[in-house]
Amino acid sequence: MANPFIHWIEAKGPYAPWLFLALFLAASLLMIWRLEAMSGRGFEGTVLGTLVMPYCSGMGNLIFAFILGRNGGSGADVMVNSLVNNVTNMTLVLGLPALFWGMRLLPSQKKKGKIAGKTHELNRLSSLLTLTAVIFFTGAVWVVGRKGRIDFNDGLILVGLFLFWQGFHVFDVLKNNVRQGKSLGWMLPLDLALLGIGAYAIYASTDWLVAWISNIHTGFISAKYLGWLSGWLMVLPNAVLALYYGWHRQPEVVYASQVGDAHVSIPLCIGIYALYRTMDVPPFFHTGMFILLGATLVHFLFIALFGRLPRFVGALLVAAYGWFLWKGLLG
Repeated sequence: MANPFIHWIEAKGPYAPWLFLALFLAASLLMIWRLEAMSGRGFEGTVLGTLVMPYCSGMGNLIFAFILGRNGGSGADVMVNSLVNNVTNMTLVLGLPALFWGMRLLPSQKKKGKIAGKTHELNRLSSLLTLTAVIFFTGAVWVVGRKGRIDFNDGLILVGLFLFWQGFHVFDVLKNNVRQGKSLGWMLPLDLALLGIGAYAIYASTDWLVAWISNIHTGFISAKYLGWLSGWLMVLPNAVLALYYGWHRQPEVVYASQVGDAHVSIPLCIGIYALYRTMDVPPFFHTGMFILLGATLVHFLFIALFGRLPRFVGALLVAAYGWFLWKGLLG
């Protein structure tokens, strides 16, 4: 049934790319909608952001890596896609909510009750744990990529690291549910089915858009910038999540969603591509890693020492993203 729908979109001629772009965004929003519905049924706070959100907001990156690995696409494009995704998340997407509303994981002393204070402290510790994982995973990719390529054995290591991390959080969810007397609920199969529909729509739209851009060889919207363009496209659902939860003053979910999504791109997407074929790293690989590690360390230090991300740091992170664009596109 999906093929006639895809052919119908293709028949729209010059409007087809815009329609596939709309399909990608609609599917991403569908997944976010069901994700929000799951938030009160055993997937709460930082666990929600770490275990479930990454697969919704990072599904496009996963599919992009799979399509290029399967079809023999450029490994450098997958690396650029992952770097653009992660650096944008850790600088621009986290910097803007901090700049607009502030990102306070610990309440002020006047507002700090005993139970609320304990909850906020747990959220802070969980955020620090996920930031530590970003530093560790990014460092692992940097180490295996220093030789200029990432091969099959490196891919096994990267995918294995990610699966171990996710397994840890699965058992954490089950442990908390047993402790609190919760179950995942009868709606879970329906939610998973809708997430599957969204995932397939993302796959179909991404597959078509990648093929379309790959056949364009002049201008900025072309195969030369496939990694950049796909990275920006796939960051859009992340930005919606960050702005939505930032506006609702839930910084722990903002952090967990963006940091958790970073785990999908690095190391999982890179590892998946390397399982298909050896990846050659792009020229600005080391610069991207330096910016990503630096931004992550800034987040870690301010949350560990002050329990919040001040507005001026949000502005500095947005400026750092501008430097990333300059070095990557013009440097």
